[in-house]
Amino acid sequence: MRIKKRKRKMEWWDILFLLDNNKMVKDRILITGGTGLVGHGIRAVSHYNYSSSDTEFIFISSRDYDLTNAEDVQRMFEEHRPNKIIHLAACVGGLFKNMSQKVDMLEKNLIMNFNIVRGAHDFGVKRLIACLSTCVFPNHVPSYPITEEMLHEGPPHSSNDAYAYAKRMLEVHCRAYRETFGDDFICVSPTNIYGPHDNFDLEEGHVLPSLIHKCRLAKQAGKPFVVRGSGTPLRQFIYSQDVGALILRLLELETCPPHVILSVPESHEVSIRHAGELIAREMDYENALTFDASYSDGQHKKTVSSTKIMELFPDFQFTSLEEGLTQTIRWFNDHYNSDARIGNLPEETAEISPEHSATTMPRTSSFWKQWTQWMTGNR
Repeated sequence: MRIKKRKRKMEWWDILFLLDNNKMVKDRILITGGTGLVGHGIRAVSHYNYSSSDTEFIFISSRDYDLTNAEDVQRMFEEHRPNKIIHLAACVGGLFKNMSQKVDMLEKNLIMNFNIVRGAHDFGVKRLIACLSTCVFPNHVPSYPITEEMLHEGPPHSSNDAYAYAKRMLEVHCRAYRETFGDDFICVSPTNIYGPHDNFDLEEGHVLPSLIHKCRLAKQAGKPFVVRGSGTPLRQFIYSQDVGALILRLLELETCPPHVILSVPESHEVSIRHAGELIAREMDYENALTFDASYSDGQHKKTVSSTKIMELFPDFQFTSLEEGLTQTIRWFNDHYNSDARIGNLPEETAEISPEHSATTMPRTSSFWKQWTQWMTGNR
């Protein structure tokens, strides 16, 4: 079957763009959600893996472009001309946000994913890696561990179905462009990610950062460290810099599987209780944990297979949960009074450390400024 190609034709301003660049780069890699948890993980490991001048990273945040706005996304592609994209941006949250804000979780993710995938095709991006999550897999599977092929074999857990279906459609969208136009658009599904620069908000953060914040408050106030739920659910936690390193390795493969789970081995799965106890020990909280069973546990387990990623990179060494928590808690304590991600300060008034600002390509020439003004109508 002949693969149809529907690409945006090169315009005369594309040629001017190329002529204006003051350096030649082999790869221009754009990361949406670049100031989030995994974005910072990629930033950290890219310093070790990409020291040469022929690769340029562009870390995009919501302060730079609104990815739910098609015109903003078009402008982003026109201004940066990436040939590779890592799509991390999403409307995300922990269990209780997923349950209480379903419309936002569905609509915002559907819209931004559509805009990014369509834009990547129209601008001829060589490879797109789109980030899903293992929470999008079916609630009930015939057997464990879950593999990539099980993604659509049943409905997700009702506690996060809106978010999960939006992410499933991202996989469908990438697959449709692969099969119809031959685009190299692939998906990765990380397990529960944690690390520095996470969202430590008590209500909207994921389980580990929320527990870290709760433990600090409990210790300061001399009160019980309360964990929502029974503590029995099992999870595979992966450190954010490990996710970043694996994504960059996938980006460089000559051929890449269409869908890859990013996970620590099944043997590294732990209970929420055990994770909470590790946090308490690291933060010198000496009392026993208290469990509030009036809260839902969500899905009891979603054990996934790491077989495919380990076949691709058999030499990869995962960060242990103990070491990852040590690094994460150290970052949390160092930034407790100065970072909006901690949830203490309003976003608009919080002091943001320099590494939070998005890194974009240097466009300082007078020609580029005039050209941008002309293209955006700000003459």
